Amino acid sequence: MGLDRRKLLRSLGATAGAAALAGCSSTSDDATSTDAESTGEPTDGESTESDEDEESSAAADVSAEVAVAAEWSAMRSRLDDARALVTAGDFDAAASVSAEVFANFEQANGEYGAHEMLEATSKEDYEGFESALGTFKTKAEEGDPDGAKDAHETAVNHLYEAQEELVGGTTTHAMDLQRLGARVANARYLAAMDKYAAAATVAADTKAAFEGSGAYEDVEIAAPEAYEAFEAAIETTQDATGSGDAEQIATASTDALAAAIEGSYAMAGHAENAGAGQLATMQARGFDAATLAGMGGPSTAFAHAAALNAYRHAAFDAHWLAARGETDAAATLAGDIYADFEGARAHEALEEADAAAYEGFEGGLESLKAAIEDGDSDGVDDAVASVESNLRAGIGALAGGTGAAVLQASFLRTRLEDALALYASGQNNTAASVVESVFGRFEADELGFHEAFESWDAETYETFESHLESLQGAMSNTNDSGVETHASGAMDALFAFEAGAGSTAQVSAAASGYMAARAFDAANLAALGKRSRAATAVQEAFEFFEGGAGGFHEALESADEELYETFETTLGGVTTAAEDDSDVYAAAVEYHATAVEGAYAVVENAGGSFGGAANAIASDAFAAFENAEVHELLEDGDEGAYETFEAKLNALVEATSDGSGGGSAASAYATATTRAQFAVVGAVEDAPVDASGSGESEEGTELEGGPNVVSGVPEDADHVVDMKAVAFDPVELTVSKGDKVAFEHVGGEPHSVTAKADGIPSDAEYWASGGFASQEKAETGWENGTGAVASGQSYLHTFETTGTHEYYCIPHAAAGMEATIVVEE
Repeated sequence: MGLDRRKLLRSLGATAGAAALAGCSSTSDDATSTDAESTGEPTDGESTESDEDEESSAAADVSAEVAVAAEWSAMRSRLDDARALVTAGDFDAAASVSAEVFANFEQANGEYGAHEMLEATSKEDYEGFESALGTFKTKAEEGDPDGAKDAHETAVNHLYEAQEELVGGTTTHAMDLQRLGARVANARYLAAMDKYAAAATVAADTKAAFEGSGAYEDVEIAAPEAYEAFEAAIETTQDATGSGDAEQIATASTDALAAAIEGSYAMAGHAENAGAGQLATMQARGFDAATLAGMGGPSTAFAHAAALNAYRHAAFDAHWLAARGETDAAATLAGDIYADFEGARAHEALEEADAAAYEGFEGGLESLKAAIEDGDSDGVDDAVASVESNLRAGIGALAGGTGAAVLQASFLRTRLEDALALYASGQNNTAASVVESVFGRFEADELGFHEAFESWDAETYETFESHLESLQGAMSNTNDSGVETHASGAMDALFAFEAGAGSTAQVSAAASGYMAARAFDAANLAALGKRSRAATAVQEAFEFFEGGAGGFHEALESADEELYETFETTLGGVTTAAEDDSDVYAAAVEYHATAVEGAYAVVENAGGSFGGAANAIASDAFAAFENAEVHELLEDGDEGAYETFEAKLNALVEATSDGSGGGSAASAYATATTRAQFAVVGAVEDAPVDASGSGESEEGTELEGGPNVVSGVPEDADHVVDMKAVAFDPVELTVSKGDKVAFEHVGGEPHSVTAKADGIPSDAEYWASGGFASQEKAETGWENGTGAVASGQSYLHTFETTGTHEYYCIPHAAAGMEATIVVEE
């Protein structure tokens, strides 16, 4: 028997959950766990109360403790978010989310703050949670999905155990059901990314987790209709992932969350307790909206990065022409790159993302044109290197992570195409040197591609390395068949990484740049009188596009059919120009403009869906809150908290709508939601945040800095390292011998700056905040309250010994708060 639709929608309190990123617990798209323990949920034995444990199975009183348990539930959902990002292959974002969780946890002070209450409830769970959270971040940064999964399970289970200890099984199970409902909704998000196998894993794992949880029997008894509706919705979601039906996934996951909320109210015993848990779920979804909005923003930034990537290849084309005596053509190309950039959408984006790279790129282009016109070959070499390195820095700033690695793979493919063109023209040694440079870039891990490739698929990574090494030898030895085999193998491996690691939008943007590069290759060949080969180069690009180009063909047609037709027409125009002795360069310029426009169209179409989904989450949450049971509970509980909650939610809606991302708005909303959770249970005066959003400071711990800990940052400091909540920024800093570095506290609880005994030069004097003579003494000193750098303070150290100095923060070591300073002469 199904649940009444109106009751479902009323209980949901936020239809937005259907699009929410609320976590999953699988490590691969293909995994379908059936073991409750493997899904990160407590086993039946851990979560089912015995007949003798009547206190645990009774509904908890309405109290401030329930609000704290709800806050832990929100943290579990955020960790599910991080786990979901691992499943989707976005390890950088997963690590970032876990760091945010740790930072928020560290700042949740006061008697009823999540941090101090966890420590007071269970020292074992407190320490286990912090340790697992740090391990998750480390494993995510290493691209280790299995390790991240294990750490995720450990962390969320420690919070679950603390919840049961604090408020008993009944209330904990009600909150857990709400969380499970939000996890189902994650399938919709993954489906929007074309990750249907991962979406299927979410549905399968959530079903297994539900069947192994304490909520399973509780909801079946308390609300059999909600129980049946929840299971049916999960199964429908799972079926829809198999058929790739995104619309059905959206509908079914909405039903699942609604059923979970309905069941939780029946289970909790007190509507206020369920309401606190529901608000926690809404808090997590606020962060989900910001996460998706962030994905929308970087999507546009990725298009900018893809446009810059095309300039990288064009700079090498100018170099190629200049080296062959085509001075006018080379100078024209350098000038046209500059002119195109001045009017490009990427112009302002690069200036904002990395002003130094922006200035270096423009300056390098001016130097390149001048050097070409002066016949200064060394100057040309230096200018091209400057242009390329600054473009690469800009790409890293705009794309970052996997996106930057995808663009690097595409760039390396264009360089291998250059090597093939040189080889075909009889310049085998020059061609081999280009391959050697490609290998050097790969080994240098430019834009993180080397590590990303190895983490993505070790076998394909090794295949690429093998082909690349063999290709250089085959070119040097003029082994035609070897060149064909190894060039094809290397480029196929590169494209396999692009298509496998990147989203369709990312692959499409990279493909547009690759194809534009092939058009300019044709123009260069035509300038040298090799029109037949020029036509062949364009024909190969056209065949690549017609073959799908990693989804680019279909994505462009779907994004803008008129632009798609123009794209094919202008590409055909390059072929025609090569065949009938007309201006191939002019045709290539026209096609390049269309290709760049196509990259933006595809990326913004995909990015727009993220942005739209983000705004839908926030907007639907606002609309549904008006009809939810928790709305009245909150208004009755404390009118001020109610009004602040609505205002911050509305601000989040606006932030996700205007493209500003929503990160700060989500944080403000989360703070308001925390206070609302306490208001619902009638304990607003106990909330760890006040009406202004300020939190309580940690009490009961007297800390002192010791030698070289000063107020502010002195003017004579040569460098400043920011100490954020759980990170040093920058993580790696290069200084000169004799430089003074100030480590400034800018966020979170007090930090230490502690050198690793085995991580500094053997002839260096040991250093640490507190002036300790060894790492052991520094750690002991911290336990005794010495060596702390608090808000408004800095620790100063002058580096007199060259070499690498590794250091860390003692209280935040579990979160991976460590960094390196390299001292040079």
